[in-house]
Amino acid sequence: MATARLDYVAPWWTYWLHNFPHFNFFFQSIDNTFKPEDASYQQSLIFLASVGAVGLGLSLLVLAVFLVCLCCCRKDIDDETKRPSTCCLTWSAVITGLIICSAVGVGFYGNSETNDGVYQLTYSLSNANHTLGGINNLVAGTLGNVQTGLKQHLERLDEIFAAKSEFLNSLRFMQMMVNNVIHEMMALPDINKANVDLAAIADQTALVEYYRWLTYLLMLILDLVICLAMCLGMAKQSRWLLITIMAFVVLSIILSWASLGAGTATAVGTSDFCVSPDKYIVNQTKDFLTADVAHYYLFCSPNLPNPFQQSLTICQRSLTTMQIQIQGLLQVTVPIFPTAERDLLGIQRLLNSTEFSLHQLTALLDCRGLHKDYLDALIGVCYDGVEGLLYLSLFSLLAGCVLSAMLCAIFRVWTLMGSRDKEYDDIDEEDPFNPQARQMSYNPRRNQSMLFGRSPRYENAPLIGRGSPPPSYSPSMRTTYLSMTDAQIRHFGTDFQA
Repeated sequence: MATARLDYVAPWWTYWLHNFPHFNFFFQSIDNTFKPEDASYQQSLIFLASVGAVGLGLSLLVLAVFLVCLCCCRKDIDDETKRPSTCCLTWSAVITGLIICSAVGVGFYGNSETNDGVYQLTYSLSNANHTLGGINNLVAGTLGNVQTGLKQHLERLDEIFAAKSEFLNSLRFMQMMVNNVIHEMMALPDINKANVDLAAIADQTALVEYYRWLTYLLMLILDLVICLAMCLGMAKQSRWLLITIMAFVVLSIILSWASLGAGTATAVGTSDFCVSPDKYIVNQTKDFLTADVAHYYLFCSPNLPNPFQQSLTICQRSLTTMQIQIQGLLQVTVPIFPTAERDLLGIQRLLNSTEFSLHQLTALLDCRGLHKDYLDALIGVCYDGVEGLLYLSLFSLLAGCVLSAMLCAIFRVWTLMGSRDKEYDDIDEEDPFNPQARQMSYNPRRNQSMLFGRSPRYENAPLIGRGSPPPSYSPSMRTTYLSMTDAQIRHFGTDFQA
């Protein structure tokens, strides 16, 4: 039963990214065909990556303008107008924090999608590499069996059958079949280079993806920590915590715009490949694969003939012919030459194993297995991978813009906290409406001093006659109290009378 052939259709977002303008460093438009080895094409990707630098420059410019306006337009306002403005700024910072949290959610999704796409790519490359490695091993094993094993057995039989010309003719015919098998095996394309390239690409891609995934994960966690620390700093009214947060916000802004530039360039370059991947692969494999072989695996169309079918058929027929010859020689020559049985049975075993390897080789050389790995790799990169990069770019854009607004709000709150502390320092301690004065009013030592006219002489005098004497007092204190003059008693009243 014939299986339906899978086709690849590039998603719409790859065409949208592919149509982005491509300029070199001289602002000249260049071809957007995927050519990573071309210097002009590399310049176009670097030009796209500079979008992040432009965004960072604009953010720093906005921050500079805000700071200048804040310093020039600062006014002395009363407490009633200051409290609503602080509350408004606090809510603005909280709203920006919520937007950052939403952007972080988008970033987590994009990071996961990109990682899934790259994993599918490396998994498909590993499967294709395993298939190519199996083909190489089968071809090498078949050539080894034919070139070494069969030839040794045939040489010994040639010595045994030296007196029988009819048997020697059979051996000559078998030798011709062996040469046919060797010739057809040698005619198969050498895919060792493709095998090595796939293994290197899979390893390098997996390594780069690990560091990319880890970098974005740390950026996302940093933004979440910034939001939580901002809420804590505003709740605690801690100026030093807000200063630390502002430093990390500046770092996160730089990282966000840098990731936007890198993500944009990567997404556009990958989309250039995804729009026309077949053409690029044919050009890359032309040194060791013919065009018909490359098209056979890239398209796997029923209309395309199998370029290996003729060689495989010749090998199969040659092996079948040799099997028939060996069967005849076993029946005829063994009664006459008993010593030939061992070599004839050895040839038969080698022919059986070679034929089995040939069946496996035929299955591996079929286009359906490698074509499926090729499609899985394309779908992983061009669907999940590029889609994830778009979400990551959206996260970077939102984070870069909103973090800039958050920095302005945090700095404004920080300045208001500083001005409020300064006004509290300027208030007179004797002012009864001063919160610090109200706190001092509850100091018992200060009240006691005020009762005695701020004279430290009487601060520790026992309150004997007030109905609440201390638990104990020394005789010297009682003698001092009883020796007070009448003038002192009239001055302080009768509260100190025993």
